[in-house]
Amino acid sequence: MKKWMALLLAAMLALSSVCALAASEYDVTEPITITWWHAHEDQLSEYLNYMVDKFNAENTMGITVNPVYIGSYGEINTQFIAAAAAGTGTVPALVTCNTSYPASYGKDGLCEVLDPYIDAYDYDIEDFGEGLIASTSYDGEQIALPYLISTQVMYYNKDAAEAEGITMPKTFDQMEAFLEKATLFNEDGTTKRYGTVFGGWDYWYYEMLYKNNGVETVTADGKTDVNSPKSVEITTKIKEWIDKGYAYYAYGTGASSDMRQLFWDGGAFSVFHTSSLYDTYVSNVANSANPFEVGMGWLPGGSDGESFKSEVGGAAILIPSAASQSEKNAAWQFLMYMTSPEINLYWADKTGYFPTRASVQGTPEYEEYLSRKPAMQEIVSMSSWINPRNQNPAYDACANLWRHALAQIFNENAPIQETLDQLAVEIQETLDDQ
Repeated sequence: MKKWMALLLAAMLALSSVCALAASEYDVTEPITITWWHAHEDQLSEYLNYMVDKFNAENTMGITVNPVYIGSYGEINTQFIAAAAAGTGTVPALVTCNTSYPASYGKDGLCEVLDPYIDAYDYDIEDFGEGLIASTSYDGEQIALPYLISTQVMYYNKDAAEAEGITMPKTFDQMEAFLEKATLFNEDGTTKRYGTVFGGWDYWYYEMLYKNNGVETVTADGKTDVNSPKSVEITTKIKEWIDKGYAYYAYGTGASSDMRQLFWDGGAFSVFHTSSLYDTYVSNVANSANPFEVGMGWLPGGSDGESFKSEVGGAAILIPSAASQSEKNAAWQFLMYMTSPEINLYWADKTGYFPTRASVQGTPEYEEYLSRKPAMQEIVSMSSWINPRNQNPAYDACANLWRHALAQIFNENAPIQETLDQLAVEIQETLDDQ
């Protein structure tokens, strides 16, 4: 018995040593300065600097974070891939990326797998919820963390809606009646106020009109149904709305700013955009020549009246696998800080994104946040319907082919079936080349 107890004690001591070693492997052991590549423009500098300065001043490990603005998410993607190919010494310790990129990064092994760090520090990853966890994972491994999260919405003129008795469409088959009522024409028949505008510079803004009706640009088995009868039906209907002057597909240089300005000036009753720009819309409308109350609603769901899913948008934050271990350890400390409930709510409030930590909801601070941003209540209350984006590594490339094809149909009168048939061939070639 004594021998058995001695062996058990030895085993426990050995296990304890291994656990201690595993934890210390991710500790910061000496002062270090790390670089964070981000895409946050000048209007957010005050808030970003506040958070970074607070971390730099309060952490006791000697970590200094140097935030560097790279440009758009697309520009960060290009530079990150190039730096990762060059190897250690060229990559930053942290990278902010659009939520459409993690799947391709995971496939190529560009991200540090965070599960060991999560285990070592008992980080509450479950607080993000299943959908957000899945959207920042690849092949069952956590490779990033949710950071600034948004979803697709329709902004609309709430004052006009109340004055004119306009009800926002709940399903796709209610869109036509909605557009007929929301659109205003000049005496010469030209459009005075569009019923809506589709943000055609990014497929993400309107793709749920298709997905909630069963159309997938890339299916689970690596195929596409962009040229299916249902896809043709939806595309034909949107083309009809555009031809009638009810809507238009904002595409090309300046499309984003043009669409926003049109709405702010009263030239569009509603627009398809991202919930992250709520503050921007409210502020600019308030400063316009004819201010009005901005409403924000869930996108129209499927015509079956049951499918109301949306997708996660915004940004994730990751640690490049090519960074040194000391940089990774310091980056993990900052990553935990930036996704903590306190900073999560602060950052969401200042940017217009919405809180991603379940533990934030129900707190006095959260209730005060909603009192100032009441339109966020409906969106946050439906957050369980927000799903990960398509995880096929080639999805972004395929969906952009689709976006360009729709521009040819909507804006250049390309034949619908023929164009979608050719698109299906191009998408399948892209998928097969993986």
